[in-house]
Amino acid sequence: MDEPVEISPAALEALKRQREAMLAALDKDSPVYGVNTGMGRLAGTRLTAEQQAGHQRNLLVGRAVGGKPWLSPELTRALLRMRLRGFLRGDAAVSPELVTFLVDRLNDGFLPAVPRDSLGSAGEIIPLAHAFQTFIGLGTVIEDGAEVPAAEALERRGVRPFVLGPKEGASLIQGSPLAEAYAWVCGKRLRRLVDWQTVCAAITVDVLGAPQAIYRGTSIENLIEGAAAKKGVVQAPISVRVGPKVLEYVSRTDGELREALQESWETPADSPAFVNGEFVPTTGYHATALGLRMDAVKAALVHAAEISVQRLHRLLDPQFSGLPPQLAVDPGPQAGLAPLHKRAAGELHAMRGLAAPATLGSLDTSAGQEDVQAFASKAGAELETVIERFFAITACELIAGRQARYLLETPGAPRLGDTYAWLAARVEPVVVDRSLGAEVDRLAAVCRECLSR
Repeated sequence: MDEPVEISPAALEALKRQREAMLAALDKDSPVYGVNTGMGRLAGTRLTAEQQAGHQRNLLVGRAVGGKPWLSPELTRALLRMRLRGFLRGDAAVSPELVTFLVDRLNDGFLPAVPRDSLGSAGEIIPLAHAFQTFIGLGTVIEDGAEVPAAEALERRGVRPFVLGPKEGASLIQGSPLAEAYAWVCGKRLRRLVDWQTVCAAITVDVLGAPQAIYRGTSIENLIEGAAAKKGVVQAPISVRVGPKVLEYVSRTDGELREALQESWETPADSPAFVNGEFVPTTGYHATALGLRMDAVKAALVHAAEISVQRLHRLLDPQFSGLPPQLAVDPGPQAGLAPLHKRAAGELHAMRGLAAPATLGSLDTSAGQEDVQAFASKAGAELETVIERFFAITACELIAGRQARYLLETPGAPRLGDTYAWLAARVEPVVVDRSLGAEVDRLAAVCRECLSR
């Protein structure tokens, strides 16, 4: 569970002053997009005072056109946190009451049902409308895995639906907090994945007795210190040699994604934003920098996964390992770990289907007013899936490494000793064939949640 969120009185006071200045600027009666005008193709339509009274609510209601599947709880909470982070910057000029309401919902476990797919808008108005219509008592939330009307969830918390003030509905659905949420959550998972893949690369070098000079200055140099090199082996297979180099590239793409996320955090997201006493149009909703970098991470991970699957195959081959075929205790009557490699190959095939950039493919919407989309959240959803499948491949490789070390009956590289012990405590040796699917899933989940041993 996330730590409770607290906002300082000084921050709330600053928001109050910004809100008052924004409301005073509205009194000048000049057109302000989404406040006293329509949105999208209807931006040129001025609204009467009576129309403005219900406009902010309508902005949330009419755009909630998505459906299942919903975002995971972790992504949904990250979305709410990214929205809060943007509001605290001040340029949205929302009220301290709305910020406090958002903080309270984060702290009481309020979890809106937010669509994950089929989001074809410029910006993120569809998922954000679903997320934040729940604040006014509409739509659904997820409680204990079940869909519950938002009004009931608020009532159980003793909370009245929030009454939106001028510009607040527009501010809730502008920007790209969902793309930011994907970049934040996937980035954390990615760094764990790279850590585990580094361990996998080291285990394969250790088991195969590969020549070690090529690994000087790489991430596995210390891990394989003291590993026994096999006599007569001049070169290991390419997958064994280049793994650390490719993981370094994955880490560089992750660094670029983090830089893009930091830039997004510092960029006004509303259009218009309220900056230095003026309403200023922005392009903060067009999260192409985040989307393109998440696409780049996807491609890098697919190549790294190809290497992982090939390393796994080399472990099963006695030509390279010197061990029984397919790491079976009794080859022939037993299949050993060959089916495990087929699982990994299937995961890799699914990953390859997601390697194409999600950020390409814009279409006209809003009668041509919105004729380009970033599709950054789609890139994030695909990256999340790629990482999930790569953790399954990683679990397969770790199980094979554990089995190989069991068959070798030697301790291996000293600095991998803790890892081998950690694996031995979680994976029984495959003495006779057994169904490994559930074990792959369990080990992948453990690896996803913790750093390597």
